This record gives sequence, structure tokens and C-alpha cells, in this order.
Amino acid sequence: MNPSAAGWINKLLKELYKFNLFLKYDKEAFYMTLRSCGFIYGNNLDVVAQSLPKSDLTEEEVCKTNLVLALLYAHENSNSELPFTESVIYFYTNINEIKTSLFQDILGGKKSSEQLERIIHKRIHINDNILTKNFNYFIINALLYVDVLAYTEYLKNNSISIDYLKDIEASIVAITLGVLNSKEIKNQYDASLIKLFEASLRYHDNTHIDYNKALKHLQTPREKQYLLDLACMATWADEMIDTNEHLFLEKLGLDMGLRLSVIHQSIKSVNQFYTKNKAHIALLSSSNIVQTFYNNSSKMVIKLITRNSKRLYHEIRESKELMVLITQSTVRDLTKEEQKKVQEQLLDIFKSIPSLAIFLLPGGAILLPLVIKFIPNLLPSAFDENRIEE
Repeated sequence: MNPSAAGWINKLLKELYKFNLFLKYDKEAFYMTLRSCGFIYGNNLDVVAQSLPKSDLTEEEVCKTNLVLALLYAHENSNSELPFTESVIYFYTNINEIKTSLFQDILGGKKSSEQLERIIHKRIHINDNILTKNFNYFIINALLYVDVLAYTEYLKNNSISIDYLKDIEASIVAITLGVLNSKEIKNQYDASLIKLFEASLRYHDNTHIDYNKALKHLQTPREKQYLLDLACMATWADEMIDTNEHLFLEKLGLDMGLRLSVIHQSIKSVNQFYTKNKAHIALLSSSNIVQTFYNNSSKMVIKLITRNSKRLYHEIRESKELMVLITQSTVRDLTKEEQKKVQEQLLDIFKSIPSLAIFLLPGGAILLPLVIKFIPNLLPSAFDENRIEE
């Protein structure tokens, strides 16, 4: 399954209905799987409940998959008579009627999986114009679980109120952003998280509400749990939750009627998630812009080469000189003349593989050294005579 290509939702649904074990989770357990894979925190590091192998999926593609799985879980645990795809499109149509600019260009015509794919793609991204130049690589919407809460509400009432969405966001602004903005000294994590949350909001003109009113907006256990988890994420800024922060989180949870055991588990979960995955979360990365560009480019190259590895291997094998040079590149540095030959021959091959056309665009050649670096590790082992099996 490739969530960056057309037809992926139908493929996903077909695969899931063969092994639909994640649909057997109770609501609390399913929420915990959404949290442990990072969806609740806006950092999608795995597919929820490991329903499908993550394989070579990018974070964006994992995010798309998790959003669809979360919506599907809500649909399958409702009394909706509409098919899943049609139901979700009608849900987003309702949101579009509330805020008409979001999906205006894609909501006409027959309700199809391709249409839903375009909606999901648009929904997970933040408008780059909202973000500063130093922040524009954080592209994934951090508050997508609000969509899942709203869709659950929509399934109950067959409609969604503008007040419901505004109230949930107002509570997030009052509690979570309130925690962040109240800090006298903000570190890089605080500042970045504030920007990310603000950019993820649908409504930027909300009237600020006080603490008590924010809590009154939260009615269901999942709404309360979600706000607590966001507050835990906000207080984790200095890579720990100190005594005062712990007391605040306990008060918040108790004021919402949550058990102490649930509150402590939320605190423990955010500590474990961010400590374990710190190196893989862009928000916590101290990399400079050049390093960020290199890391993101590397991920893209690996994905493209992996998905085209069979055809690429066949084409390279037909070009004996290129195969020799790439094999030698695993044990020595190629000369400038040899590197030029490799690049020229790779570009010729890429012309025959449409999905690799990005390397033919102006500036695409700067990615070719990454291609040469990754090809020996991603192609069949017979290609690399010096590979040691681990």
C-alpha cells in the first residue's frame, strides 16, 4: 500500500477487513494505541495497533493511514448505515459548510475513495504560509484527533455543530496553549509547539475562555483524556515534568473527573514516548536547516529507491559499467569522472521510471549522491559482493 498514490484507501480497507483485529479493541484501549503510536501527540511514528507494517512509509503517509484508521474505528462502532467512505466525505462536507474554504475545490461530484484521499491529504497538512521559514518543515497537523472526536459526534447526530468544533479548540487554547504561553522563559520546544498548535487550529478568532469554562466544554471521556494528554505534552518542554507541573496535571485531571491512575498513566506515557523517540521527532531536533534538509532528503530518496528497487535493479543490471561503478563505490571513493558517469547513467535510467522523475527536475541532481549511497543497501544482496549478512 502506498498512501502517496491513488487507490490507497481501497487497498487499505481490503487489507484491514482480512485481519480486522484492531476493530476488536474497546474504546479506551484503541485510544491508548493511538497515543502510543504518536497520533495523539502529532508525531506518527508507527501505524496504530500495528494494524499494517510500517515498512517504508514516511511520517506523512503513516499520519494519513492513522487518521483513516481512527475514523474507520469510529464508523465501525456506530450505527451509521452509510458506507465508510461516503460517511466520512459527508462529515467533511459538513465541516466545509462551516468553513467553506478548506475543501471547496474537491467536494463536488460522486463520493469516491479517490475524493476521500484528496480530502485526507489536504487535511493533514498545515498551510505553509502560516509558518515561519525556520518552522516550515513541521508540516503535519498536530490536532487531527479533533477530527476523530467531531466525526464521532457527527455519527451520533448525523450532523456537526460549529459550536462543537469551536468549543473543543477553545478548550485546547485555554488549557494547553495557556500552559505554554504562561511560561516566563520559553525554550525552543515551547516556541515550536506554540506555533504548531496555533497553525493546527481551524478557528483563529476564538474568544479566549477561562479554565472553568474550558472544562465545561468537555463532555466525553475521550475529550477529557485528549486534553489531558495535550497538557502533558505541553508541560514536558524541559524533558521532564517537575513537581508543580505534576500537581497542575493532577488538578486538571481531577477537575475533569478522571481517576488518579488515568492521570498518572498520561504523565508516564508522555515521558516514555518523548524520551524513547526523541531522536525521531522533528520538534525536538536541534539540527540546523542544512542538516534538516539532508535528513528529509535522505528519507525521500530511501522511499523512492525502495519502492522502485526491483525495476531499478533490473535497469542497473543491464548497464554493466554503472553496476561496476556503484559496486566499487561501496569500498572506495569514486573519482570525479566516475561520479559524473554514474550520475549521467542514473539520470538516463530515471527517465524510464516515472516516479523517479523528481531527480530530473532542476536541482534534482544534488540528490544523486544520496542515491548512490543508498542503492547498495536497498537492492538485492547479490548486487553487493562485499555485503556481510548480519
